[in-house]
Amino acid sequence: MLAALQFSSIGEFFQMGGYAFNVWTVYVLFLLFFFVNLYFPLIRKKQIIRELKRRLILRNEVPANKHD
Repeated sequence: MLAALQFSSIGEFFQMGGYAFNVWTVYVLFLLFFFVNLYFPLIRKKQIIRELKRRLILRNEVPANKHD
């Protein structure tokens, strides 16, 4: 099994036995989806925290209506 994974040159490695386009496309798509799935939730988390801070500030600035 490991003998089949060995390449005689770096060019042969990048050609992937004639399947280079398919192999490297899959790697690029995987990395793209991986980083998108990490990046966008972090951005959304920052937006949520910013919105919660804004609401907290607004709540503390507006006095509550007292019906005595």
